[in-house]
Amino acid sequence: MADDDKRLAAEAALDEVRHGMLVGLGTGSTVAFLIRALGERVRGGLRIEAVATSVASARAAEGEGMAVRDFAGVSRVDVTIDGADEIDARLYAIKGAGGAMLREKVVAAASDRMVVIADGTKRVDAIGAAKLPVEVLPFARSFVTARLEALGAAVCLREGGTDNGNLILDARFGRIADPRALAAAIDAVPGALGHGLFLREVDAAYVADAGVVTRMERAGG
Repeated sequence: MADDDKRLAAEAALDEVRHGMLVGLGTGSTVAFLIRALGERVRGGLRIEAVATSVASARAAEGEGMAVRDFAGVSRVDVTIDGADEIDARLYAIKGAGGAMLREKVVAAASDRMVVIADGTKRVDAIGAAKLPVEVLPFARSFVTARLEALGAAVCLREGGTDNGNLILDARFGRIADPRALAAAIDAVPGALGHGLFLREVDAAYVADAGVVTRMERAGG
């Protein structure tokens, strides 16, 4: 059922894509459905280019026949579509289970519009139950771990690293009372290069639950 809902959310978000767009592709299992659905549209005549937030997504998109540009040469993206580990009614999200949250945040910042796709298990009243990934300079691993623990997290080093050659610390805070304050505190830690709190980036979300897709739009959007 979860896979069916992921597919439905991904297909609903295709309405955000138009001819001639540069589309940002996120990372993860829900985005895999999006890439396959976009590939079908491309083979049917849709003309787009893509940038990808991970090596895995770039390879998948190329395998579907999409033209994938190197984001290093890109300063603006029309729309980015990505998954989430948790999302609430304010469109606050936790991302990064796939380990690409730093690249995802950069691409989101470059995008005119960012859209999240998710199954109903990812919708929550308040974010924080999911682990919050923090990308860390290897040199600063112990220091950043201590700082995150001081902020109240239980911290675990994730096995493997990122496409950027860095480490990931998974921090569990539980329900986050003030996400903006926590984001600012982590941003201020030297050696913490990025984190999975997406608080201003998400403009809309398509969430599918038991076969029904709900579209959420940021207030004023």
